[in-house]
Amino acid sequence: MPAPESAPTRTLPFSRLLPDSVRTSTRVLAWLVLVSNVVIVGTGGLVRLTGSGMGCPNWPNCTEGSLVPTAALSWHSLIEFGNRTLTGVLIVIALLAFLSVVRLRASRPELFALTLANGLGIILQAVVGGVIVWLHLPPSLVGIHFVISAALVANAAAYIARVYGGAGPRRRAVSKGFAILTHVTSAAVAVTVLIGILLTGAGPHAGDDAAARNGLDPVLWQHIHAWPAYVTFALTVVLFVWSWRTPPSLRLQLFTGLLLAVELVQIGVGLWQARTGLPIALVNTHMVLAVSLVAAMTAVVMHLKTTDASAAPEAAAEASSGSLSSGSVRAH
Repeated sequence: MPAPESAPTRTLPFSRLLPDSVRTSTRVLAWLVLVSNVVIVGTGGLVRLTGSGMGCPNWPNCTEGSLVPTAALSWHSLIEFGNRTLTGVLIVIALLAFLSVVRLRASRPELFALTLANGLGIILQAVVGGVIVWLHLPPSLVGIHFVISAALVANAAAYIARVYGGAGPRRRAVSKGFAILTHVTSAAVAVTVLIGILLTGAGPHAGDDAAARNGLDPVLWQHIHAWPAYVTFALTVVLFVWSWRTPPSLRLQLFTGLLLAVELVQIGVGLWQARTGLPIALVNTHMVLAVSLVAAMTAVVMHLKTTDASAAPEAAAEASSGSLSSGSVRAH
């Protein structure tokens, strides 16, 4: 008696139209995810710096009964509505990026997870933005809004690194000391950005003339913000020099060099804006550079590991040395 035929696996009608491998289009979409998440920080900063935070006083509509700005509203409404519209662009890019890897969820689960996190993060960001408008721009929520943006940029940078990386288990490809220094530097970056957010909440650019401030002393917090920034810079210099002893295939020389370059520009812009009364253009540039710094730091962290065993000589040597040492102790 012939064995019964197994039932065919059911798939969605359109699933065969989706990519079943990482392609050029997948990588292009990954870059679009990163660029769009950085650009919206710039447009969101413009909303705040021009005092357009309440340009559209309702959400999700711009004004009561109208999704778009009306003739009765000012140019502030156009700026605020433009930023909201860009959120729609982010959602489309996020959806396309997710669909480009959805068939890879078994072979490349990290790509599936990162694109899913990006889409959910954008939705969360939109909800937080709506609450901020309803509550008339409280500085604490505005700060959280920026933290979410920075997290989305970090997620996008990690996604790019994994899109260009191989499948399979990853292992550390640098010495333990270099990895520790990298994570200490990333912690310094996080502290610098978070203190910068607190400083912004104390400054003059509230997004609206009636918006509250957090009450911190801006002059004092400028100095407090500078301390971790200079620590980050010093640590990055050491990282950059040390990176020339890491495997060239990891390209850590490139990524630590990029991190160092972003920090140099960021420090220059920060000093310039502080000495010129915080002009809008410089403050907005400083905000975009802050998330660019997060992206560059994420790239360095993501390249500490590799799926290529041949590119991990230092980590393997450490493990071998540890095994020999323990074996020697047992022998004696």
